Amino acid sequence: MEVAIQKTIGRGVWRRWASRLVRLVLPYDVDAPLSAQELEKSRRYYAEAYEQSVGENRQPTSEYETKYAEMAKAAAEAAQIREQIERFVSRYGLRDRPVLEIGSGRGYLQDAVQNYTGLDIPSSVCRFYHKKFVLGSATAMPFADDSFEGGWSIWVLEHVPNPEQALRESRRVMRNNAVILLFPAWNCTGWAAQGYGVRPYSDFDLRGKLIKASIPIRSSKPFRAADRIPNRIVRDIASRLGPTTFCYRRLQPNYKEYWEPDSDAVNGIDRHEMMLWFRSRGDECLNCAGLSGSVLQKGDPLIIRIRK
Repeated sequence: MEVAIQKTIGRGVWRRWASRLVRLVLPYDVDAPLSAQELEKSRRYYAEAYEQSVGENRQPTSEYETKYAEMAKAAAEAAQIREQIERFVSRYGLRDRPVLEIGSGRGYLQDAVQNYTGLDIPSSVCRFYHKKFVLGSATAMPFADDSFEGGWSIWVLEHVPNPEQALRESRRVMRNNAVILLFPAWNCTGWAAQGYGVRPYSDFDLRGKLIKASIPIRSSKPFRAADRIPNRIVRDIASRLGPTTFCYRRLQPNYKEYWEPDSDAVNGIDRHEMMLWFRSRGDECLNCAGLSGSVLQKGDPLIIRIRK
C-alpha cells in the first residue's frame, strides 16, 4: 500500500513539474470557454439584427473608420490580396460554389466568386455590398452546419477575442472537402498598439525608449527563431497525441489611435500553431509541404482542406 501511495504522489509531483515546464516553454493564452447559451444568444442577436434589414442602415463613416479603411486598402493592394484570392478561387474551382468570407469588411473581394456571402460585425458596412452580406460574429456564425464549399478570412482572426471558437465555427459551416484560406496577420506584436515602431523616441519615457530600442533585436530572424521554434517543436509533438487546444498570445489593442498596422490586434497568432490545430482534427494543409510544413514556417496564407 505504501509503495502504491508513494508512486501516486510521485506521479502527482512529476505532473506538477511537467505543467510548470510547459508553461515556461509555452507562454501562450487560450480561449475563455463560451457556453452553449452564450453562443446561441450571440447567434440569435445577429440573426435578428440582420432580419431588421441592415440594408437600410446608412450610418456616417467616422474619421477612425476612414483612416482604418484607407490603410487596410493600401496594405491589401501592396500584398496583392485580390490576386491571391483569385488564384485560390481558380485553383480550387470555387467560382460558382457557395463561398463565405469571414470578416468581409467593405466587401473588397465580393466579386471574386458568383455565390458570395460576406460576414462581419459592423452594420455600417452593408451599404458597400451588392452581394449577400450577413451581420454576425466569427465566433457565432448565423449559418447552418455544412453551408459552404469554400471560404477565406483575411487579416481578421488577430482581432477576434476567442480565435479558437472562430476556427471551430469555420469548420462547422464548411462542408466536407471544403477549402478555406486563412490569412491573419501572423505573430502580431505587443509594441504595435502604442506605435513603438513608427513614433520618435521623444514620444516616450525611459521605459518606452528601451522598448523601442529593443525592437530591431526582437524583430530579427535569430530572435524570432529562438522564440518560436522551441514552442513549435513541443506543440508539434503534442498535436500527434490528439486534437490540440489552440494557443496564441493575448495582446492589448489600441482602439483610439491607429499608429501602424495591427495596432488594434487582440491576438498574436502563429501559422504553425493554426496548422497543427486543423491537422490534429484530421484536416489537410494544402500548402504546408517542405519547409513551410515544418517548424520553419513562413508567413504565407494557410490553405486547409476540411475533412469531416
